[in-house]
Amino acid sequence: MNTKHSMSRLAPAACAAAVLLLTACTSAQKAPATADVAVSRNAVENAVAVGAAEYAPEEVSAARAKMMRANEALAAKDYKLARELAVQAQADARLAQSKARSAKATAAAKALEEDLRVLRQEVERANSQ
Repeated sequence: MNTKHSMSRLAPAACAAAVLLLTACTSAQKAPATADVAVSRNAVENAVAVGAAEYAPEEVSAARAKMMRANEALAAKDYKLARELAVQAQADARLAQSKARSAKATAAAKALEEDLRVLRQEVERANSQ
């Protein structure tokens, strides 16, 4: 009877320990998920700041959609999904940012080529006179 009585005392303690363990695991997942969502928000803002909305609108749109879904998952306490979506949003934002920078560099190179072409024409014209 003593064994049965001590087992009945252990059951609530075991349940309490399990709840504490689950709470700790959830809290441990919340911080990285929250940080990843914040980083994805910054990544999207940085991409937009360099002109990605103009040069890579699909990627910016995808990043924003995933960031919004990550925020919803975070609010629903689905921290694993929130982290996954945040990481995907970061990747989309970085791609958009790279495309924007590449497009700007290409445009600058073309402008420089045009300036050089005009300069060569002026030099040729001056030499022929």
